[in-house]
Amino acid sequence: MSMKYVATIIVVTSLLTGCANDRVKPEQYSGFLNDYSSLKPAVSTTGVPVMRWIDSHAHLENYSKIIYEPVVYYPEPRSSTQVGEAVLQGILDYTNQSMKTAAAKRFMLVDKPGPGTLIFRGAITAVDTSNMGLQFYEVIPIAMVLAGTQVISGYRTQETRLYFEGELIDSQSGNAVAKVLRKGQGKDLPNSNQLLTVDDLKAVIDKMASDAAVFNL
Repeated sequence: MSMKYVATIIVVTSLLTGCANDRVKPEQYSGFLNDYSSLKPAVSTTGVPVMRWIDSHAHLENYSKIIYEPVVYYPEPRSSTQVGEAVLQGILDYTNQSMKTAAAKRFMLVDKPGPGTLIFRGAITAVDTSNMGLQFYEVIPIAMVLAGTQVISGYRTQETRLYFEGELIDSQSGNAVAKVLRKGQGKDLPNSNQLLTVDDLKAVIDKMASDAAVFNL
């Protein structure tokens, strides 16, 4: 293999790896939130690039309670040979467990609207993307694996990413006070024959929960 070819592989791989840190782009918005026009680039407490909007007139100290609406899939996901229904449910369960625990660290959990009460809404909107648009839990090959001096066809590393959209709403006015869109990279899978597991995305979910626990309006 020529040095020029190796250099090309390295450059391409570096560019693709850099894409993992990009924020969610407009063409990747799911429609879960009513309005995306006010979102601006920001960085979360844990250093994740996000798209975010915060009501400049809202103050977190005015809220002491929260209604936690369980995180859902939006739109409804499709299972595949690489990601089964049990894994989809496991990812959702782990997300809700982590996010609800984070919410409880900041607020009293309640089930009725009232003064000083927020409503949390969130959705897992996709994992990774393809050229055809958002595809639920279809992990695409973007990194070539070199073995010796040749590229092994059919054995490409699979990158996994979780996409999330969420908002906080004033329970009395019904107005949003904060919105966030983010994505995070999970563990790489060695090839397309490797099944995705909940553990592959736990670090992404844990980081989301950590940010939620310290988020400040």
